[in-house]
Amino acid sequence: MTQQIPIETLHPTIRMLSDEQISAIHHASMDILEHTGIVMKNEQARRLLLENGAWESGDRIKIPERVVMNAIRSAPGRIALYDRLGNLAMPLQPGKVFFGTGSDCIYTLDIDTGERRPVTMEDIRQMAHLADGLQQIDFCMSMGNPTDSPPDHLYVDEFISMITGSTKPNVYTANNRADIEDIYRIACAVAGGELALRERPFMMLYAESISPLLYPDESVDKLLFCAEKGIPVTYPPSPNTGGGGPITLAGALALGNAETLIGLVLTQLVRPGTPFLYGMNTAALDMKTAIVAYGAPEWPTGMAAWCDLARHYGLPTWGAAGATDSKTVDAQAGIEASLTIMTAFLCRCNLVHDVGYMEYGSTSSMELMVIADEVIRDVRRIVDGVEVSERTLALDAIHRANPGSGFLADNHTLENWRWAQFRPVLFDRNRYDRWVKLGSKDMTRRANERAKAIMAEHTVAPLPLAAQETIAEVLGRRKEID
Repeated sequence: MTQQIPIETLHPTIRMLSDEQISAIHHASMDILEHTGIVMKNEQARRLLLENGAWESGDRIKIPERVVMNAIRSAPGRIALYDRLGNLAMPLQPGKVFFGTGSDCIYTLDIDTGERRPVTMEDIRQMAHLADGLQQIDFCMSMGNPTDSPPDHLYVDEFISMITGSTKPNVYTANNRADIEDIYRIACAVAGGELALRERPFMMLYAESISPLLYPDESVDKLLFCAEKGIPVTYPPSPNTGGGGPITLAGALALGNAETLIGLVLTQLVRPGTPFLYGMNTAALDMKTAIVAYGAPEWPTGMAAWCDLARHYGLPTWGAAGATDSKTVDAQAGIEASLTIMTAFLCRCNLVHDVGYMEYGSTSSMELMVIADEVIRDVRRIVDGVEVSERTLALDAIHRANPGSGFLADNHTLENWRWAQFRPVLFDRNRYDRWVKLGSKDMTRRANERAKAIMAEHTVAPLPLAAQETIAEVLGRRKEID
């Protein structure tokens, strides 16, 4: 009898900060909040802070550490996001990593012509449709600001397009309180009511402060609304090195940590237990071109560091990967997307956005989304580690083998090959002659064809009738106001 060996799987991880470095950054952040202070433009939030231990000094509000720590203790360590059909889709908890697209691109690479052109509303729906059909893409964002939607309707129209194109969870943005109220009304109709939406949220607000240390009225107003309703939120600042943050990554992390913790404090003061996703953006403001570089190593390095901070606080994390500064789907795009995806997995960032971003966040690409989907599958296989068990040690097969004969025809191979090896969907492993016979297609062309096939073949469950009626009412009222 073969000895019974328990299954032991090693999941490789990276840690960027030591305990001492985490402590130093935390104390630097507390110093910023208590001695430098913030500028708060929202009157409700200003009153909340002052009534709960903060004080005013000139035009700044200063917050003591005890207020921050109380908020950290109040926030949940796990956020459950559902799809719009009510199924648990994304439990944001330790060890879980989920990927999705980004928002607000000005341009897209046309899937038919390859032309870089302005985004339309149909692009938003199609991007959501493609995300819905890609197995490794777990949630969707708008991937654009369409030019054929009136500016006052932009974010409501985007939200409608996202929930029409995909059943997966979405991370949405809004311009103001009116937008967010209409989005909330539609979401309640989709979920089956306010209580149903609170119990099974399929959406998360994405809003930002302005680094350094400025909290705009409308940005904070959206945050407070979602806290009142119990809707999950993320409020990542952008202390990009050399831009909104110090040129040094440690300084950017200290500032960004302080800034995102203010968002946490506000949500917990409004409604203790409001689901809050911790994170920031620490890309480099390139000193030569003045772009915010999505492919720069500062971003994944910073992401690994703020994930260490989040684990210290017991909070789920926000991050970014699968993006590039390249203008075309080329080797640079593949390298930068792959490095960031690998880092997101290794640092166990929970919710990872911006998959499919190109040109430093200006352009979206369906082809890059498809390529990133394959990279995510590949890297997931690596970080899943090695299963060590009676089944995988294969001692019976080894005992049976004739020296020099191999294992191709062994029963162990026949029984386990389907799961034991990674099988690519997009990467090419054909012999040269067959690759030529199939059209000598490079990665970009294969990704283009796969994107079109998913768009043609994948179906998305329709919205409930009540949601369709609510959407019609919201759009009709907005049209009357115009």
